[in-house]
Amino acid sequence: MPTRFGNTEILFQAAKAAGVRRLVHVSITNSSENSSLEYFCGKAHLERALIESGISYAILRPAVLFGKEDILVNNIAWTLRHLPVFGVFGDGQYRLQPIYVDDLAQLAVEQGKGIENVTINAIGPETFTYRGLVETIADTIGKKRPIVSVSPRLGYAVGWVLGKLVGDVIITREEIVGLMDNLLYVDTPPTGTTKLTEWVAERKATLGLHYASELARRRNRQAEYRSN
Repeated sequence: MPTRFGNTEILFQAAKAAGVRRLVHVSITNSSENSSLEYFCGKAHLERALIESGISYAILRPAVLFGKEDILVNNIAWTLRHLPVFGVFGDGQYRLQPIYVDDLAQLAVEQGKGIENVTINAIGPETFTYRGLVETIADTIGKKRPIVSVSPRLGYAVGWVLGKLVGDVIITREEIVGLMDNLLYVDTPPTGTTKLTEWVAERKATLGLHYASELARRRNRQAEYRSN
């Protein structure tokens, strides 16, 4: 088991030893121990560890999150504001189902009060293709750009260069594979109610004005949030 997930297993063990009666665990859509992707495989391993612990559980599987201090949607908007074109991997027709962070939090609170063991796909009410998501954001913030198809290898290389310029890791090879394999899409009813299109429209004047660095937030979350 990759060490990056080891602390969560320790947490499960500590919770059981302390007599915790129920755990709400946030996983990822389409997690699978057979996945070649470490993140999806690791998340599935943790789901099994929780199930086998004997503690009452609710496993929530979100796809993509959006909300205050958003990274993905904000940085798509930032790219549209700063670059003359926007590249998508392949045809961009793979799908994703963003859920609002407050909707996910509310779902977690509700499930924390339950007693039934459940695994829930936590997805929002709107489904986008990746290309469609970029087009929607571009239209809403008034920054229409040519959207070009690029190979995953070229897209990763461009992301690597941009990452060096902004001091961040913009995209990883595993994230590209997971996205293009439709692992951020499930065929189940939505659990969130907040529409990303409405959320973006409400923030169209400020969304993407500043780049949101995930690495900077890991180093100093409070300072980085204040700067944005």
